[in-house]
Amino acid sequence: MERVLGIGGYFMRAADPAALSAWYRDCLGLDADESGLWRQGAGLTVFATFESETDYFGSRAQQTMLNFRVRDLDAMLAQLRAKGADVAKETQDMEGVGRFGWVTDPEGNRVELWQPA
Repeated sequence: MERVLGIGGYFMRAADPAALSAWYRDCLGLDADESGLWRQGAGLTVFATFESETDYFGSRAQQTMLNFRVRDLDAMLAQLRAKGADVAKETQDMEGVGRFGWVTDPEGNRVELWQPA
């Protein structure tokens, strides 16, 4: 059986695509080139489904949530707050999995940040 090899892309609608791309670059350090190509660091990628009524993604209108691996969650959250980003006050620790925090991008998309255990 043929299998997928990994995530090939993540595509988002935006009222202002250039501004949203700049936010991901300036606030999260996502250094994609002019074609959108980004070479991510090696590591795990989680593929999980959630109940349709979950509040985990923030707004019920949001059907998917992007999760980024980070090296230092506290440093990333502090960096985002310093840039005026909408950062959730709470974080979550999951034994054996890691730590989680959340930020909402300028278009209203909740993004999860994960520091693996």
